[in-house]
Amino acid sequence: MEEIRFDDIEKLRAKIAGDFGPWSEPVEITQEMINKFADITGDHQWIHVDIERAKRESPFGGPVAHGFLTLSLLPRLSTGPGFRVVGMKAGINYGANKLRFVAPVPAGSKVHAHSRLIAVEKKGPGTQFTNETNIHIVGKDKPCVIYEGIVLYVG
Repeated sequence: MEEIRFDDIEKLRAKIAGDFGPWSEPVEITQEMINKFADITGDHQWIHVDIERAKRESPFGGPVAHGFLTLSLLPRLSTGPGFRVVGMKAGINYGANKLRFVAPVPAGSKVHAHSRLIAVEKKGPGTQFTNETNIHIVGKDKPCVIYEGIVLYVG
């Protein structure tokens, strides 16, 4: 795999892509995961954890995953950029420019993701990468999550 130094801005910018990379392996969103996430976050809204009520009253026909649960799976859904960033001391989650939960994820669904590098810039002692990642339910064209995340690599 090609290695590129974190501070080689021009070489990194050449990796900016209009097309998304390959799909990750799918991950199943189980009701057990949803319940554990509700316990950790304190978000026990019935559309997530009350199966019978969600079947009766929810516009989704059953329980759905929390948007932030789906987002939190990004490390498991990562496929990498197709090259390896080297020479830095740390990669730091720097935040997000955009986050949208555009479709529900029913319990029992499998999701996968793909991403693309959309910006690289010098930032203080490091290099800031901006990636767009779309998470989809397997077999669906419309994404359920659109995330534009920022990582700062520092030397």
